[in-house]
Amino acid sequence: MSSNTFKQAAEAARTKTSAMGKQGSEAVSAAGHDFLHTPIMRAVLPFINGGISGMVATAVIQPVDMIKVRLQLAGEGTATGKRPTPLSVTRDILAQGKALDLYTGLSAGLLRQAVYTTARLGFFDTFMKALSARAKEKGREVTFVERASAGLAAGGIAAFIGNPADLALIRMQSDGLKPAAERKHYKSVIDALSTIVKSEGVTALWAGATPTVVRAMALNLGQLACFSEAKAQLKKHTQLSPQSQTLTASAIAGFFASFLSLPFDFVKTRLQKQQRGPDGRLPYKSMTDCFVKVAREEGITRFYRGFSTYYVRIAPHAMVTLIVMDYLGWLTK
Repeated sequence: MSSNTFKQAAEAARTKTSAMGKQGSEAVSAAGHDFLHTPIMRAVLPFINGGISGMVATAVIQPVDMIKVRLQLAGEGTATGKRPTPLSVTRDILAQGKALDLYTGLSAGLLRQAVYTTARLGFFDTFMKALSARAKEKGREVTFVERASAGLAAGGIAAFIGNPADLALIRMQSDGLKPAAERKHYKSVIDALSTIVKSEGVTALWAGATPTVVRAMALNLGQLACFSEAKAQLKKHTQLSPQSQTLTASAIAGFFASFLSLPFDFVKTRLQKQQRGPDGRLPYKSMTDCFVKVAREEGITRFYRGFSTYYVRIAPHAMVTLIVMDYLGWLTK
């Protein structure tokens, strides 16, 4: 057989193999596309994308959250004394251990996002799709009141479900403030949850659930509803690119989310951190009692201590979450 014949045969084989490979990859791609567009996956994807987005954002801003919690717990019960700053709190944490201490409670934070953000973004997206479909049938646009209702409902439901992980996060982050002999030295979020259940009972996992739910509703009203409304208005009245609209709307939503939710976040932190004293009593009886005692003993402005840190935590978290979710939505559309 001549060399030309060998070359022709080899070329034919390569062409056939390439065609088969292309057909195979197209078949796999088509199968994947069909799977993503099954009714079940279309219903579940907003929850999956929301959870992944929230976990990525939490991994980015966890040190800021750690500093925010320490600021809220500093000077508890006193109206006077040295006022801590984000910088001084950061120095204290680093002086007591190492840089990785800023990531204390990361496992609890990720679990919280896997539960809480999965639920709140998933429910919000589901509610908004239903509201958009109804508005379209009536020949109108979704109103801000409808967006606000969707945000409030999604936040409340998700916060109640995710309260145990949120409680574990606060306990892990505040453990370092206790005297050395009283520290629990939680190894992970599972260790924290099991320790709480063993020593305080299962119902203790929902300690601070009321302010947690109220905080989440306020935060979602400011974040999701304001983000959705701001983005709609920017799209209608500006020439900004979609990416710029997302970033600008996130910054606007971050401010309102921070302002509306910080007092409830403050009270939630105090209630979840508290443990019974030698007399068997808790420092605060309820959310209302905590509000009253803090206002009387520490001053009304204490509720907004660490606002700048809180905003720096909320706004980037919202931006990262929404950008990642937009990207995942594009990948799975």
